[in-house]
Amino acid sequence: MKTIGVLTSGGDAPGMNACIRAVVRTSLSHGWNVFGVRHGYAGLITGEGAILSSREVSGIIQQGGTILGSARCPEFKTQDGLQKALRKLHQHQIEALVVIGGNGSQAGALALARMGFPVVGVASTIDNDLVGSDITIGVDSALNIALEAIDRLKVTASSHQRAFLVEVMGRDSGYLALMAGIAGGAELISIPEIETTPEDVAQALRASYEHGKAHAIAVVAEGARYNAEALVAYFRDHQERLGFDLRATTLGHVQRGGSPTAYDRLLATRLGAGAVAALVREEHGVLVGMVHGRVQTTPLADIVGKLKPIDPELFALAQVLDR
Repeated sequence: MKTIGVLTSGGDAPGMNACIRAVVRTSLSHGWNVFGVRHGYAGLITGEGAILSSREVSGIIQQGGTILGSARCPEFKTQDGLQKALRKLHQHQIEALVVIGGNGSQAGALALARMGFPVVGVASTIDNDLVGSDITIGVDSALNIALEAIDRLKVTASSHQRAFLVEVMGRDSGYLALMAGIAGGAELISIPEIETTPEDVAQALRASYEHGKAHAIAVVAEGARYNAEALVAYFRDHQERLGFDLRATTLGHVQRGGSPTAYDRLLATRLGAGAVAALVREEHGVLVGMVHGRVQTTPLADIVGKLKPIDPELFALAQVLDR
């Protein structure tokens, strides 16, 4: 092995740069060069990128986002797109590829692996919905950003005795909403996996005032059937009957930004090094993740197309704690 490639794909996550750094410096320790592919699979098709030196990844461990960039690439899902990517890989004499990303990114990695190209995936998504890793790069940072927002809103909610709604990211997974809601002491949590109606929200928020609380906070995942926009509209249309309105704060992509936490930097470093270790072992077509506190690999074929379920015991605990 002389040269490997590394790319980041899908939604950016705090800690991706720390992972890139670990891949580069660990590879260099084995005498390998690392070609940094720019703009994800789109850059793989066009061959856009450059060799990354140790100096070029210096000072990036604390940066959010990804220095390599990311982009959507529908073309890569086609057979023609895959063939173009393979040709560019061979042109640059890249012998293996590390893919840092979530479900969609690892689906692309599996497609390359099935064509015989050595690929290792690294679990990175703030949704934490990737099978094969108990926690993924970016989750801790995104969770702490959501928690800070909830804590701040509690202050103003108490001052004005209002009900506030916080919408966090999570199109298909309610992990962020559930964990932020528990850690933030929310009165109600709504996630895609378990339907919560507007009347459920109204009942929970009203109960908080009846119990003498000066504030009421609901945390909702963007993928819940009734998201922030739908709930605000419902409360506005039924304000006279419900007796109060609802103010919403949508965090959106704010959760992806900012500097990664210490935990995410360490996790990303360990998984990046683990990806190179897998290549050293000639273990390909696998995802590198953290399982029971240890860096482990799982076949990509076993994780692609699946979503890690929410722990029902945690949701049950949230319902007990919000009373």
